[in-house]
Amino acid sequence: MIQAKQELLAALQTALAEMASGLGVAAPAALFERPKQAAHGDLAITAAMPLARALKSAPRQALPTAPRGGMSKVAEPPLPMSNPREIARQLVQALQATPAAQRWVQQFEIAGPGFINLRLCAAAKQSVVAEVLAAGNAFGRRAASGQHMMVEFVSANPTGPLHVGHGRQAALGDSMCHLMQTQGWQVHREFYYNDAGVQIQTLARSTQARLKGLAPGDAAWPEPAYNGDYIADIAAEFAAGKTVHADDREFTASGRADDLDGIRQFAVAYLRHEQDLDLQAFGVHFDHYYLESGLYADGRVARTVQRLVEAGKTFEEGGAQWLRTTEYGDDKDRVMRKSDGSYTYFVPDVAYHLHKWERGFVKVINVQGTDHHGTIARVRAGVQAAAAGIPAGYPDYVLHKMVTVMKGGQEVKISKRAGSYVTLRDLIDWTSRDAVRFFLISRKADTEFTFDVDLALKAGDENPVFYVQYAHARICSVLAAYADSGRGGAAAATRAGFADADLALLVAPTEAALMLELGEYPEMLERAAAELAPHDVAFYLRELAAAFHAYYASERFLVEDAALARARMALLAATAQVLRNALALLGVSAPESMSREADTAAAPEVMQ
Repeated sequence: MIQAKQELLAALQTALAEMASGLGVAAPAALFERPKQAAHGDLAITAAMPLARALKSAPRQALPTAPRGGMSKVAEPPLPMSNPREIARQLVQALQATPAAQRWVQQFEIAGPGFINLRLCAAAKQSVVAEVLAAGNAFGRRAASGQHMMVEFVSANPTGPLHVGHGRQAALGDSMCHLMQTQGWQVHREFYYNDAGVQIQTLARSTQARLKGLAPGDAAWPEPAYNGDYIADIAAEFAAGKTVHADDREFTASGRADDLDGIRQFAVAYLRHEQDLDLQAFGVHFDHYYLESGLYADGRVARTVQRLVEAGKTFEEGGAQWLRTTEYGDDKDRVMRKSDGSYTYFVPDVAYHLHKWERGFVKVINVQGTDHHGTIARVRAGVQAAAAGIPAGYPDYVLHKMVTVMKGGQEVKISKRAGSYVTLRDLIDWTSRDAVRFFLISRKADTEFTFDVDLALKAGDENPVFYVQYAHARICSVLAAYADSGRGGAAAATRAGFADADLALLVAPTEAALMLELGEYPEMLERAAAELAPHDVAFYLRELAAAFHAYYASERFLVEDAALARARMALLAATAQVLRNALALLGVSAPESMSREADTAAAPEVMQ
């Protein structure tokens, strides 16, 4: 089906270009959509409407037609040229003359104001099975482009355990990395944090207070302070002279309560280690950890400020230094250096992103909470003002809203360990890594999300991760039964074992629907990557699982007709492959066996 779509898309692009050229207007994008109702067809073309809009006020002229020998003849249309149905008719006529349509399209139909619905021939749908089985894990992936990009995510200062918001960032960021890799990008994962700011000083003083025997509520307890039980744990380990190892640092405690700098370094290393454990449990790794303090230590902040001054993009007012961000679309100019001589928080961000570009990352995506929305305009303005040749709109942002956690019908607001919020580790311990990762990626990032712990534990169809994983497990069960039956030899249940299957036998309506879903996978990946929308992968998985479960409920598989059974095994093997591929993008496993509380969708016998 991938080949069929590619050939049809090329034919559509050529037809639109010739028609638009003859009319003196720009050609609309050549693309296919899925009809909202399956009964309307397999693919839809909506190009007639934008062409009609472009022609609405143009003088009357002829529309090109597609006679038997080509598409260059011009004839006076029977309807006004701005009528989208007439444009659709002319476009269908042009497409029908192409080899691609003659090979792959069973029927064209014009509907409504000018929609063109296509019904693909059976061979076009069936071909996707062989394409999936031949490509395996690479199905839907583009060849490596050689271009480098960075995704920065989580980036939590080491002041406490990772909370569920960090978990949503981790799920979004890691899935985004996997998604962009399918489009040929070489992806670098980076974690950026501050080990020397005001929050870190608060962490050090909170730990020091615990070392002195104080506790939250005591008269001498410092304010502000971190009150969670984890502060007492850090103090105990420091007093014992322990050494802590994190992915990017190591430190040995002196054990002295008066060693505030040592306490600070130990607490940072301790919490970085705790973050590493949480991220390992979540299946997330980073290629590099970048310190905000390093931007000052190596002079990058100072050089960035000087660069902006030399570019003429700053001015002095009220004892402060300002950046002319209004020249780049911001609603007002922004302070860079305050009257006390310190820099505002967006200045090191600008230096950091200039360094990202200098390191060769031509595309950068930052995954952050919606509270960072205000930084977007000023960071982009600073990057542009530096005149480094960086394209406008650099970097890209994916902003997410926070997560509400429900358990036992009640909102869970605090964790004893953290003191004020639910941690990522809490969610993993209460449910599973698979459930947390799937749930946190299952909604658009900028929408509110409620994580229902009870739902995540259910072994039923209402639990989306179970519903998808169970589809894979069901397929594995059928394939195992086929292999155990001795049909097709030892390689019967492998991809190679179905290379000779007669796919022309796959004509049942539920088979056609399932094959159409398989054919959507590469285009879904391309759209999701272009729109920075990894949640589309979760949506697709639910649709694919639904198409499989409908197939499972309507057909038998180990039928007496050996050729039909083999063809159906090939389709099942292809479906399992795409399920595994898509689940892997989300960091979710594809189990080969599962149990459920009550198989309410219990399918008919797979044997006849």
